[in-house]
Amino acid sequence: MIFELSELSLSVWICNKLALNYIEKQKFKAEFSWTKGNCVSLPADPCLTVIPPCMNEADRFSLEALRHIHKQLDDDNDGGIEVNESVEFIIEDMKQHQTNKHSNLHREDQHITVEELWRGWKISEVHNWTLEDAVQWLKESVELPQYEKNFREFKVDGNMLPRIAANEPSFMSMQLKILDQRHKQKLNLKALDAVLFGHPLRPHHHWLKDFVLMISIIIGVGGCWFAYIQNKSSKIHVSKMMKDLESLQHAEQSLIELQSRLQKAQEENRTVAVEKQNLEQKMRDEINGAKREASRLRELREGAECELSRLKYAEEELVQVRMALKRAEKEMQSDWSVPEALQMWLQLTHEVEVQYYNIKKQNAELQLTVAKDEAEKIKKKRSSVFGTLHVAHSSSLDEVDHKILEAKKALSEVTACLRERLHRWQQIEKLCGFPVVNNSGLPSLTASLYADHSWVVMPRMSVPPYPIAGGVDDLDEDMPPIIPQFTCKILSLSPRLKKGRFGVMIGQIAYQANSRRRVN
Repeated sequence: MIFELSELSLSVWICNKLALNYIEKQKFKAEFSWTKGNCVSLPADPCLTVIPPCMNEADRFSLEALRHIHKQLDDDNDGGIEVNESVEFIIEDMKQHQTNKHSNLHREDQHITVEELWRGWKISEVHNWTLEDAVQWLKESVELPQYEKNFREFKVDGNMLPRIAANEPSFMSMQLKILDQRHKQKLNLKALDAVLFGHPLRPHHHWLKDFVLMISIIIGVGGCWFAYIQNKSSKIHVSKMMKDLESLQHAEQSLIELQSRLQKAQEENRTVAVEKQNLEQKMRDEINGAKREASRLRELREGAECELSRLKYAEEELVQVRMALKRAEKEMQSDWSVPEALQMWLQLTHEVEVQYYNIKKQNAELQLTVAKDEAEKIKKKRSSVFGTLHVAHSSSLDEVDHKILEAKKALSEVTACLRERLHRWQQIEKLCGFPVVNNSGLPSLTASLYADHSWVVMPRMSVPPYPIAGGVDDLDEDMPPIIPQFTCKILSLSPRLKKGRFGVMIGQIAYQANSRRRVN
């Protein structure tokens, strides 16, 4: 490296010597010129007054451009560029704030003339740039790669940069064909920077910033991935909860239908009970009519003893009818009948059980209402921006799911209890043969059975009907048909009374009566 510097210094010294000799000769020739015997003074060539002198046409253009740049920096026109002028030019014209950048231009010289500026330019690294170096500078530093083709066509090298820095109109527009004013200004400032202050340094690579940026990107991607996973999990959980809630609503509808069927069956039971009473009254009327007919025949027989011989057969028939009626009456009375007190006690038991069932149903309905309210709150939270993340990170979703399952379980128990109660009391009515479900009500039964109120352990007060709102799915598929069972005994007894011996007796009585009328 030292050898190369010595060789370069020697070359520069030799060039300077040759240039001085050449300048002296040219000065002498230029100072005096004989024209027609007269001595005329001619102006000196600028290229010959500088060291090192201009070697070609490109150097001449570069020198003119440097003179223009020097004049642009020399605000006070004293022939030199001071430090304050350089700093002012850097800040105001070049729009840079590197206050120490002027040291690359001045070094230890506080007053730079045109010759010193030219000498510094000739020994600078930028002056020796090749075409490839200039193209690389255009791409990386100026960031205008679209003009690479223009640079290569005109073979722009480092010696031509002063013309770009001086913003020579003919060179920029006509030769390089740069028409965009913004691109011209950018290229002019970058060329000024390179010509005056040397090769632009590449910005220092900040590894710490890259590391922080990389960590930030990783954290951001991780956060987005975590938010996506949580959002997906929350949607799955909420979807499952919505399905449970929908199943709960179906169960509620099933229980409502079951309750309506129960009410319909109770209405049918009331209708059958009325029909039973009407049928019993009709049977009693028939028996009483038969008795009255027998009495009338007996009176007719007693009043007409003269006709005893002709009515002997009729009398025997009437005696047989009377005996048959007595036997039939005894048979009806001998049938086992349930005491009325037992019926009232069973009715009271049924009403008390219904009271406890209604309380249990109210609790299930309350659980269902709470679960629905919580589910609605979850739906509202999901509609907000951060609602999904809030729901996913909180335990409210699990609590709502647990409440829905508890409400569904409670409704299942209520529905199963209702189904078992209906079946049990239907069987009791079937065996006893009297209505239990349809009764006079809990207050009336309590007043009738508990004459001494000290025996009443708990208050017998009817619970107002509560709206049905819960159950399990598809219960009506397993539900046994609700029919009035307590009328089976009456329905089985009616054909016997109509087609049995009692029917024959009634027929015989009617026949004898008609015969008696014909005889009379």
